[in-house]
Amino acid sequence: MDVRHKPLYHYAPPRNWINDPNGMIHWQGVYHLFYQYVPFSAGNGVKHWGHAVSTDLARWSPRPIALSPTPGGPDKDGVWSGCAIDWDGLPLAFYTGVFPEQQCLAVGDDALERWTKYDGNPIIAAPPGGLEVTGFRDPCVWREPDGWRLALGSGRKGGLGLVLLYRSDDLLHWEYLHPLYEGESAETGRVFECPNFFALGGQHVLITSPIPLARAIYFAGEYSEGRFAPMRWGEVDAGGALYAPQYMIDALGRRLLIGWLWEERPEVQYMAAGWSGVMSLPRVLSLADDGALCSAVAPEVDALREGVLHQTALALDDETVPLPQAAGDAIELCAHFAVGSASQVGIEVLRSPDRQETTRLVYDVASRRLLCDRTRASLNAETHRDVRGDALALGDDGMLALRIYVDRSVVETYANERIALTSRAYPERGDSKGVTVFADGGRAELTELTVWRMGSCLR
Repeated sequence: MDVRHKPLYHYAPPRNWINDPNGMIHWQGVYHLFYQYVPFSAGNGVKHWGHAVSTDLARWSPRPIALSPTPGGPDKDGVWSGCAIDWDGLPLAFYTGVFPEQQCLAVGDDALERWTKYDGNPIIAAPPGGLEVTGFRDPCVWREPDGWRLALGSGRKGGLGLVLLYRSDDLLHWEYLHPLYEGESAETGRVFECPNFFALGGQHVLITSPIPLARAIYFAGEYSEGRFAPMRWGEVDAGGALYAPQYMIDALGRRLLIGWLWEERPEVQYMAAGWSGVMSLPRVLSLADDGALCSAVAPEVDALREGVLHQTALALDDETVPLPQAAGDAIELCAHFAVGSASQVGIEVLRSPDRQETTRLVYDVASRRLLCDRTRASLNAETHRDVRGDALALGDDGMLALRIYVDRSVVETYANERIALTSRAYPERGDSKGVTVFADGGRAELTELTVWRMGSCLR
């Protein structure tokens, strides 16, 4: 197995294919992460639920497969995505069985390792009558004062994304109510996969991963009488690598999010490597005053720091400054820039000495955008090499605060506790571990830079 690009402190099982996080729940003091897993191949195939646990959100322990297809059952061709809830001390998992897409239920033991499938599955056998849909999957379940609700990702045939809303008194028998929300523009996609719906900051948030957009988006707005009216929407992460994120509420009341970071290299390459996919770091969600969804890495991840590599402050006058003491491919960087008169400021990571390979995090003053420039991220021309970015207006102080998590092939960046950009980079050279800081077109000041070496997330 080729582990050159396999992340060290982002969770993934030892080998084979993973995708969507599923069934995330904080249960009896333990964080449980289930996920789509193909146990016999690094390629996309018949899905099971893999399982990992953590007591601190930093270090994870793989556990045995939790759910597998049952021959002849409604999930005979795969146990697809879903959620887990605590029903008055009883753990329940809701998921989509295929094919066709049907909604199923399983009951777990106290360790959430042994699951008994409900013998009355499927609990929802087909889409509502008279509604032609192009998807019917990924249940999200929550409790309201008058009973339970279940949202399903869908889309109208020939139309736009759709989230279907159901109600139940007993979690077994479900009545279709109406659409929770229906897309209003092709800009938000045709099928809403992996819906997450929850209250946050006095509003409600709907997160979906629309087909064919290949990204995760959010809507924030008002929820009343079973209908959701968004007032704002945007990208959960504009870096291009995060998809199908799922949230959970922990004992502290935080809304935590983890997403699938897919491969951005050809199938033949990850099949040869023997593994595919990795999870993002756990994020704490919040809403800004203007309704934007914001995220920051859970502070518990700091426990993976193994030592400071570099601390400095620098004046930058239209120059690029190498920081050899900060080099590494499994590091965390915390940088604060006073942008000053510069037209661009930022950091290069995974940089070879001759700059044949480099991934460049750039704040562009004129466009007010943070960019992840991967045009020279790898000498392997078959990997994705592009520029991704998101809008970021600086405050009156002109300060840019970056948290960058470099982990072999993952570059996960957070800016001003406002936006996130997560991308994949696959350097070919063994010396592509350099770090530089730069200011172009004027003067800027790096007021603070701390770099930490990071250790493994596996127990």
